[in-house]
Amino acid sequence: MKVPFYRLELNEEEIKEVIDTLRSGWIGTGPKTKKFEEEFKKFIGSEYALAISSCTAGLHLSLIIYGVKSGDEVITTPLTFSATANVIVHTGAKPVFVDVERNTGNISPSWIESAITDKTKAIIPVHLYGMPCDMGRIMEIAQKYGLKVIEDAAHAIGAIYKGKKIGTIGDATSFSFYATKNITTGEGGMLTTNDINLAERVEIMRLHGLSRDAWKRYIESTGEHYEVLLPGFKYNLTDMQSSIGIHQLKRFNELQKRREEIWKRYDEEFSVIEEIELLQSIPPDGSYHSRHLYTILIKPEKLKITRDEFVKELNKNGVGTGIHFIALHLHSFYREVYGYRRGMFPNAEYISDRTISLPFFPYLKDEEVEYVIKTVKEVIIRNKK
Repeated sequence: MKVPFYRLELNEEEIKEVIDTLRSGWIGTGPKTKKFEEEFKKFIGSEYALAISSCTAGLHLSLIIYGVKSGDEVITTPLTFSATANVIVHTGAKPVFVDVERNTGNISPSWIESAITDKTKAIIPVHLYGMPCDMGRIMEIAQKYGLKVIEDAAHAIGAIYKGKKIGTIGDATSFSFYATKNITTGEGGMLTTNDINLAERVEIMRLHGLSRDAWKRYIESTGEHYEVLLPGFKYNLTDMQSSIGIHQLKRFNELQKRREEIWKRYDEEFSVIEEIELLQSIPPDGSYHSRHLYTILIKPEKLKITRDEFVKELNKNGVGTGIHFIALHLHSFYREVYGYRRGMFPNAEYISDRTISLPFFPYLKDEEVEYVIKTVKEVIIRNKK
């Protein structure tokens, strides 16, 4: 692939930190994970930050600790990765999808309120591509009906909603450090919250429900026995991963600056092409889009090819792509188990049928950016109606 969808480049500080961890004799969850948590907490401005194995783990733990169970309902968007809804299913609750705003792809607050029943226990908004949801309206609705708000911020590290960092607004917020995210630990995540009860329970539940983690048991041992307090999970982050995260976080502003440059260049070219539609990427005053994924919506009515054929042509010409996302209610599991069907969420379907994610990461070279632009234009020219 001439321009891959994503490519990671680690610097010497990150590599040296990993080597230091390897030489330390401790590679599990320990002092470097604690340091990463402290630095992340300062970055976000939350009361608590707890390192976890994935964003998925944070969402799952939050639902369980807030008491979501079989027979309950949790409202979320169909335009997201499957993990957002899967964690609801794993609690025994029903994922209740509502449509998105056509101009942003984010969950629509008005549809949230219309979907609330006496079974509704929580809302999971997803800050799609890094665009903050309308958290003011969502929090008003949650408070009105006594619901928990658990934010899926897999795309949204650094995003801001009207002066407040994402990670400080809802009851809980879960971030992702997967390889393609704005900062990475390879795999991993962080849960932030201002709720001390949630934080204390997550600290226990993320490592088998034990009263003392492995670092305290083996390195700071006092001879005391650990106790299983709750039936927890293996959802901890290791010092190996945190070694990378510590320095990725330090580089955040530098990485974001490059993302902004590439985003601006793409916008300059794609915003004037008749066969392409762009979602809104300028949030309200005092807000910040974290620029995680750059997507275009093609207009099939103006082309002789489908979206999937468009993707194949890009790939054939050396441009890597992604599809974010095929709306969840169109997948067989959600159709067969919950009765969802095409036509129920037209805005989500509109975006789902047209979206293409282009190569977008801070290590893209200028000539690679220009090649992506050139190739997209050539595919359009060849396939105009």
